[in-house]
Amino acid sequence: MNKKITFVLVLALAAFLVMGAASAGFFDFLGGGDNTVKIGYLPSDHDAALFVAEKQGLYEKKGIKVELVQFNNGGDLMTAMASGQVDVGYVGIAPVLSSVAKGVPVKVISSAQTEGSGIVVTKDSGIKSAADLKGKSIATPGEASIQHVLLSNYLDKNGLSIKDLNVSAMKVPSMNDALKTKQIDGIITFQPYVSIAENDTNNVVLENSSGILPNHPCCVVVASDDFIKNHENETKNIIEIHNESTKFINDNIKSGNTSEVVKLLPEDIVSNADLEALSLKSFPFISGLDDGFKADVDSFQNLEVKLGILNSTVPQDKLYWQA
Repeated sequence: MNKKITFVLVLALAAFLVMGAASAGFFDFLGGGDNTVKIGYLPSDHDAALFVAEKQGLYEKKGIKVELVQFNNGGDLMTAMASGQVDVGYVGIAPVLSSVAKGVPVKVISSAQTEGSGIVVTKDSGIKSAADLKGKSIATPGEASIQHVLLSNYLDKNGLSIKDLNVSAMKVPSMNDALKTKQIDGIITFQPYVSIAENDTNNVVLENSSGILPNHPCCVVVASDDFIKNHENETKNIIEIHNESTKFINDNIKSGNTSEVVKLLPEDIVSNADLEALSLKSFPFISGLDDGFKADVDSFQNLEVKLGILNSTVPQDKLYWQA
């Protein structure tokens, strides 16, 4: 072969390889070639199993690279899942039900915990009963949140409705400051912020969610249909990891070593280690999708329909995925 032609072919091949590498890098930059599993979560110890698993390297042991992405509330997290920005999420059942009812392609792959919220009011507000909430300013994490559902139920049981209050949405970490500065009369929030707020001598817990709706489902683990379809083994591994980290939490709480769990939680959640330990012991951590949990979710759905939050219940085959 002519040397000039050979030289040109070699140059062409080299250029092709360089361009291929460059384009692959660009593809990765856009996210197309990235195998990282993006897991959404809220700034709450309800998601402790996720934090424990990440800190203990359980994902890494299974060969799964993860990126944890924080959201202000469950509604924002589900919006991100709907647009494909997040693969897996630790999120409240209420925004999941609303999203699935609207056709968002996600499935619940495990339970995470139950209860763990509360209504906290300032002593200056004069609120000592549900009736005293009328006309008061109360902050929630947002209309899509399970806390909003719990407040709606609490008011309904006491002859009131959301319309009787001045309800606003607020970022949960900002709620306690708003109480201190008397911008609002009360909050309904999730742990550990209930324990943190209660620690202020000017605040009092009006009702815990265990009193509003005993054993109610709260956070679950969800995955997009697309992720499950294309990464079934990884999905199974994520469920196993969740089971393992949940067992670690429960074993340490039961044996009185709650501080071992606290050490593994993010700094932006643990403002006070002692308060965090109390918070972790105040609600149950669970995993799996047994019939009892599904029945509790069905009851919760019926409540949401009664309150006008859902138009109809979501069938189990559209809501759950089990290996």
